[in-house]
Amino acid sequence: MDAREEIFVLYNRAKKAMKIADGFSQRKVDELAAAIIYKLADENLAREIAEFALEETQMGNVQSKINKLVLKMPAVFYQIKDIKTVGVVEEQPEAGIVKIAKPLGVISALVPSTNPEATPIFKGTLALRGRNAIIFAPHPKSKKTTLKVVEIMREILRKNGAPEDLFTCIEEPSKEKSQLLMQTCDITMATGGSDMVRTAYSSGKPAYGVGAGNAVIIVDETANLADAAEKIKLGKTGDNASGCSAENSLVIQNRVYDEMINRLKEQGGYLATAEDKRKLQAAMWVNGHLSAEIIAKPAAHIAKVAGISVPENVAFIMVEEAGIGQDHPFSGEKLSLVMALFRYETFDEAIGKVNDITAYSGYGHSCGIHSNNDEHILRLALSTKTTKVLVRQPHGAGNSGNWFNGLANTFSLGCGTWGGNIVSENITQKHYINTTWLSRPIDRKPIPKEEIFAGYLDNVII
Repeated sequence: MDAREEIFVLYNRAKKAMKIADGFSQRKVDELAAAIIYKLADENLAREIAEFALEETQMGNVQSKINKLVLKMPAVFYQIKDIKTVGVVEEQPEAGIVKIAKPLGVISALVPSTNPEATPIFKGTLALRGRNAIIFAPHPKSKKTTLKVVEIMREILRKNGAPEDLFTCIEEPSKEKSQLLMQTCDITMATGGSDMVRTAYSSGKPAYGVGAGNAVIIVDETANLADAAEKIKLGKTGDNASGCSAENSLVIQNRVYDEMINRLKEQGGYLATAEDKRKLQAAMWVNGHLSAEIIAKPAAHIAKVAGISVPENVAFIMVEEAGIGQDHPFSGEKLSLVMALFRYETFDEAIGKVNDITAYSGYGHSCGIHSNNDEHILRLALSTKTTKVLVRQPHGAGNSGNWFNGLANTFSLGCGTWGGNIVSENITQKHYINTTWLSRPIDRKPIPKEEIFAGYLDNVII
């Protein structure tokens, strides 16, 4: 069958499954979601999937992928398990309001090659709890991993008397099929490259997309430098920096710059020479695009591709940079274990660099700061076009939620209108349901105009 017919068949299978799921209780969808996450959080199965994914994609590392399944997904379930998604979910008697949750419909879910093992679980279980069906569009480079995970999820449904076609997957993915899927389904959850996210928004159907990442982290003179270096290393090296939240640039105060570099070296960082930087740039960007040879690869591999010499135990590579923009590609998102370093003198200068770097690549996404100066922390949050500002945290590990912060655990990060997205928060369970507002009349008399505007008009001209 041709591509259009294939998508039509998948969509109809999903619709039939949804008709059955429409009668599921809250308890039923909660139990199914719990079973799927618990099954895939098994250490042995998680290792099998992680090793399979690494073999197929040659991106990331096994332990980080295991952690996503064993640690991250249970944390996701912990946050969403008490959120009602079926029937009456909220009552406001004083306002006469009752809120009722209903499915979005058949969801098109784009799965990136950098996270083919965890994204289907995250999107699938949130969709299931909302009684939606979901069709996965894997990346061609990681289709086997996504298919493997989806089949395990389908098996759980079969074993528990639920329609397995609540989860389906394009087996031979292509850009054409992904576009057709987005045009056919009721809504798209788009996680992937910027081109695909833009396509999702122009598909003619609703979409939740993600913006480009390019996390910039300030280290000011009040920071605990040893703690900052340790956390930066942790955030940067997770899954070989495949995630959009990994630390991409550090903006370091001049007075602590040298000491901070030494602390980063203690954590396995290698400071590139001017010649190393030239070779790295040539190897990392080919015809203006990031080379697949360096994305989410070990630092030693990147060095080998670039033809530079690094210590045997190198964890990440640091490149000193002064310029920002197209002529200075290290200032952009790198999806690799390479991090740009910038200096600053005044804090206003630091904020300016954060804004310039994210304007070039990463508006709306996030930034961070290692500081014990509350005034600096608040000024950064007030002065940047970012949806999240992380304080004294490993950015790559904390930006999508973690036990050590209060952000929603997710694998989809909304970047607001700055990043071309419709939401400015981490995408979570509430984004996987529609809501009907039942409104009853209440006994409320109109408030006089003079009372409504009292105190607001004294200093304005009308």
